[in-house]
Amino acid sequence: MKIRELGLTIGKLPAGKKNCITDVEGVRVGHVTLDYPLDEEGNEYACTGVTAILPHGGNLFKEKVTAASYVINGFGKTTGLVQVNELGVLESPIMLTNTFGVPAAAQGTLEYMLDENPEIGDTTGTINVVIGECNDSYLNSIRLFPVKPEHAIEAIKKATTNRAEEGAVGAGKGMVCFGHKGGIGSSSRIVEGYTVGCMVLSNFGRREEFRSFQYTSGNGISETSDGSIIIVLATDAPLSDRQLLRVAKRCGIGLGRTGSHYSHGSGDIVIALSTAHKIAHFADGVTTETRTQVREDHSLMNGLFAAAAEATEEAILNSLSQAASTKGRAGRVVEHLDFMKESN
Repeated sequence: MKIRELGLTIGKLPAGKKNCITDVEGVRVGHVTLDYPLDEEGNEYACTGVTAILPHGGNLFKEKVTAASYVINGFGKTTGLVQVNELGVLESPIMLTNTFGVPAAAQGTLEYMLDENPEIGDTTGTINVVIGECNDSYLNSIRLFPVKPEHAIEAIKKATTNRAEEGAVGAGKGMVCFGHKGGIGSSSRIVEGYTVGCMVLSNFGRREEFRSFQYTSGNGISETSDGSIIIVLATDAPLSDRQLLRVAKRCGIGLGRTGSHYSHGSGDIVIALSTAHKIAHFADGVTTETRTQVREDHSLMNGLFAAAAEATEEAILNSLSQAASTKGRAGRVVEHLDFMKESN
């Protein structure tokens, strides 16, 4: 259950109808979850997956969206963020997976996008695919590369505008947060008629660091490393890439409120996008273009800042509240955090 369904409310802004990143019109999410033994003894185990986040249901290469990224702490192995920040656009799905699954996820995403756009790399330029990752090697046999290119393709094809599954699904299957089962979490906020949606892949924090709502982290494991989090923020507010960067920075506030201090070995990365404008790849003869954007000094900007912080915090807590106890490699088990029990 989402934490709101347990009677816990984060912040003051209202959530969207689904309380999910898919409250932003057009945004789609798809998961492929891998959960099976890789040897007869069960010592090696596929406990991982792929998650795809699509800004809209059209051709993402031909209709790009405004985007930016922000690195809170850079112990990560993402792809594509250099070009996102240079050009201020996103032209592919945002794919999430485990650290060693990045090459396979990138290949699968490329295969999907090349099949959809035969001109890429031929009559027009190449494409910049964006992959985010966290290390799920406590539960997943990461060295055996269970993620394959076809899993990325399947996740993209499964993406819908429905309320996304959360917890130990997709890329979140093997993730651990504050010593308990983490993974995929989502939340949204409404600000002056605009929507801000957040989806996280949570895999960070030690059990003793968890500090929200006066409940403890119970008997979670303590063997995991510093961990990481990928935060994807989407909005329909008309923001420039520079303004998206400003909003993305506020996600760190929500992350900090849960207890994170951005550990040395943590890859804490935000990818932000706006669906308000679609930027055409082909624009022959067009020299200039006109866009609408929010005034910097309007109260809406402060509202978007608050929304980013609130939605990030709640998405992280939802990743915990919705994740079922999970068994992985070497017989290891990571338990679900029972919010009702811990709050009593």
